[in-house]
Amino acid sequence: MLRFGILASAVPLVLAGLFAHSELLPGPKPCIEAGGSSLQIAEAPWHADLQVAFTEVPATATVRVQIVESAETADFVMVDGADSTDANACGGAPRFVAISAYPSASAPIIYLSTDGGADYRIFVRSKTFSLREAAALVVGANGGRARMAAASL
Repeated sequence: MLRFGILASAVPLVLAGLFAHSELLPGPKPCIEAGGSSLQIAEAPWHADLQVAFTEVPATATVRVQIVESAETADFVMVDGADSTDANACGGAPRFVAISAYPSASAPIIYLSTDGGADYRIFVRSKTFSLREAAALVVGANGGRARMAAASL
């Protein structure tokens, strides 16, 4: 009987935790199609095929992503509306990218800014994508590597 009492008192706590983290009914995660495959932001870091991190220090970055104000100058453009049912629609089995606070030594470290001289340029006007998620997916589409300087010109 004591076991049932412990179980009965633990269930509301577990449900409250799930609702607090919105894991019971998660919404669509940002997803893009690139190079014939899909990339999606992972719900949990251990489900990710690639983990990325962000830095505020340009010298520690392995990949630089510039936020641009014009879709014409961007390498990646994400414009959507939350009313669209096709937003974030990815076909097939996606590869997952996670934004990690504690990345491994081999994980790409992204410096996101409006400064020039970046490996990638992104233009994002979205209700479902954050700038960080868009940058993570763009870097993930290239396997986490920076582009060669000649290719970014």
